[in-house]
Amino acid sequence: MPKISISLPDRIENDIDRLVEQGEFVNRDQAVEELLTMGVSAYGTTDEPNETPAEEDMFSQTVEDQQDPAIQDDDPDEGYTF
Repeated sequence: MPKISISLPDRIENDIDRLVEQGEFVNRDQAVEELLTMGVSAYGTTDEPNETPAEEDMFSQTVEDQQDPAIQDDDPDEGYTF
C-alpha cells in the first residue's frame, strides 16, 4: 500500500482525533483511510475513465425518452384536432 504525507489544518486534525477518542475509529490511520475513501467515493470515481456515473446515465436516459409535443407528426385525418 502506498504511503503519502499530507498537511491538514488544525481543525481537521482535531476532528479526526476526536472521532478516534469517541471510538468511531480504532486509530488515526484507520480514520484517515476510511474518511478519504468516503470522500473519494462521493465524487463517483471509477476505474474506467469513460464510464458515466449511474445518476447521470439515468438522467440523460429520461431526457432522451421525452418527446417535444410540438414536433410530433399530427395527421389531420386521425380525428382529434384543436
